[in-house]
Parts: sequence; C-alpha cells; structure tokens
Amino acid sequence: MMNVLICAGGTGGGIYPALTAVTELQNLGIKKEQILWVGTAGEMEEKLVPRAGIKLEKIRGGAIVGVKPHVMVKHLAQLTWSLGTANNLIRTFKPDVMFMTGGYMSVPVALVARLHKVPIVIFLPDVEPGSAIKTVIPWAQTIACTTNLSEAFVPQEKMIVTGYPVRPEIRAATQMSKEAALATFNLKPGRKTLFVFGGSRGSWNINKALMDNLPPLLEQIQVIHISGTLTWPQVEEFAHSLTTEQKQWYRPYPYLHEKMGAAFRAADLALARAGASMLGEGPAFGLPAIMVPLTFAWRYQKVNADYLTTHGAAVQSTDEQLPNEILSLVLDRFNDKTGFQEMQGAAKSLDKPHASAQLAQVIVQTGQFQGGAA
Repeated sequence: MMNVLICAGGTGGGIYPALTAVTELQNLGIKKEQILWVGTAGEMEEKLVPRAGIKLEKIRGGAIVGVKPHVMVKHLAQLTWSLGTANNLIRTFKPDVMFMTGGYMSVPVALVARLHKVPIVIFLPDVEPGSAIKTVIPWAQTIACTTNLSEAFVPQEKMIVTGYPVRPEIRAATQMSKEAALATFNLKPGRKTLFVFGGSRGSWNINKALMDNLPPLLEQIQVIHISGTLTWPQVEEFAHSLTTEQKQWYRPYPYLHEKMGAAFRAADLALARAGASMLGEGPAFGLPAIMVPLTFAWRYQKVNADYLTTHGAAVQSTDEQLPNEILSLVLDRFNDKTGFQEMQGAAKSLDKPHASAQLAQVIVQTGQFQGGAA
C-alpha cells in the first residue's frame, strides 16, 4: 500500500501530466483514496482534479517572479503561511512519495516533505525548469524529463528521460481514422486542416492574427480553432460575421475537452503556443507545428520551440510577426509536399508512446526504494 502526494497546478502544462500519471498509477494498483493532490484555490486544478475523482487540498500562494513588488510580498507571505498547512497535510496523509510538476505552491509542500524524509519525484514538462522546480531540484531524488536537452539544467545522477506523458484520451485518438476525426467536427477530407489553439488559457494575439487572415485561408483550407474562454465572445462575434461559404470551413470553440484528441487527429498542421504539452501531443500524431512562444514565458517556451524546430518538426513565429506572416507560414507548408512530409516524419520520430507508464513506474519505484514518511 502506497500513498502518493501530488503537487501540480496553475496551467494545463503542469496539471495534465500529473493527471496522466494518476491514471497510470491506478493501472499499477494504487487506488484513488491513496492519492492526495495539493493545489491552489482559483486555478485550473480546482475543476480538473475533482472531475478525475481525486481528493484536492488547497493552499494559498502565487507567483513571486515577474510580478509587482507588492504582489510578490503578498504571495511570499501566503506561501510561508502554507508551510503549516503542508505540515498538517503530510502528517495526516503520511505519503510514501511526493510527485510534482511545478507551480509555486509546490515549494512549501516540497520543503515540508523533505523535512519528513518523504522522497520527491519531479517531472519536468518543459526543457528548462522554472523557478519552483529549480528550487526543489536539490531536495529531489529523481527528476523525470521530457527530453535529454534538460541535462543542461538537471544533475545527471538524478535525471531520467521518460518523454512527455500524453493524456490517455488524447493518445487513444491516434488510433482514429482521419475521416472519423474530421467527421467529429462535421468536416470532410479533401482540404488540409489547420488546428489553432493558444494553450489552456487561450491567446488573444494568435486569435487576432488568425481572424485578420481567416477569409483568404478559408479559400484553400479548413480550420479548427480553440480560442480559450477569455476571448471567446470576440471570436464568437467574428464567426457570426462570416459568409455561409466561409462558415462551412471554420469550426471555432472556446475550449475542447473530450474532443481534443480528435482535433489533433483531424489536423494536418498546428498553430500554437510552445507550452510543454506540444512536446508530447504534436509528436504523438506526427503533427507539424507553427510555434508562437508566449512572450512573458519567452525563455521556457522559446527553448521548447527551439527543440521542435531543431528536430525539423516545427517552424517559429512571434506575436509581432504572426499577423504579417501567418498566410505564408501556413500555405507554404502545405504547398511544399516533400518538405511537409519530412516535418511529419520528424515530429513522429520524437514521440515516446510509453512515457506515461514509465513515469508512473519512476514514482512507484522511488516511493518503494527511497523510504516513506517519517
């Protein structure tokens, strides 16, 4: 019997790998009641974790890097206060292992776990670790990584490359036929399909660049567009302004849950931010991509985008350049058949289909061989 403490939150890039690990841990015989998730109130995990049937405990805190001084002081005070909450949770739950994917709330929890001699496993979704993971690396027993490029940031003796754990419902969609995936969105074969999304929170810059160039794109291709909930009203209003002919080739949504895998399978090309999930989900489908790294997370997303670009699976743009080059970036990819096929092959070569199972094994083995809670 093993108790697993999970600390992940904030964005989908950290939450979804942890949820995928939970599924694989259950496949190994660990029951839901043996898993406790610690997150932050008001963030994505507050909805996603209970939906998965996992108990969620919330602590207070927030970013202390890249925010205004008064916000940093407030969040730092909250995180310090959370040490007591984390201590109570660990003393009560008695975890055999802690698993984290990042997020500022993970630092006080990891510190208390270390004091209680609970072994820590980190999964590093991005190529380069963020501030929270950098803080915890010295305390961790094992750091599972998406790619071996993380060796520049992670001690070699702690590092294991598992690949990015793609959600099982998305991985399952790789077995769909192209026709069935397109039919999910009432689209038909015969036109190339562009899949546009801006990460779990959406991107107004990507949405705006697409909308400004959508009519000429729809003359040649069809588009599945996830806007994100924040800017959905503007995108929905724009969609209503299209002609009947244009509407038949355009499928906008605020967000997709169960159909996300079908969207990847229906697509021939993705236009997206360079969040960690694209290191796994794009390769799973052999899907070439146009990467637009998020500006305020530029360093981490740029490193992710560079990884895909260097391996021939993607090209890059920026928020500033995208409005002027989106047409050529998309249509030139489709018009260069040989080059496009090479991008597809390059993307597929980066896929690690057993990443989820391997990550779960790392968590269990660390808990078994490194000891449990004091």
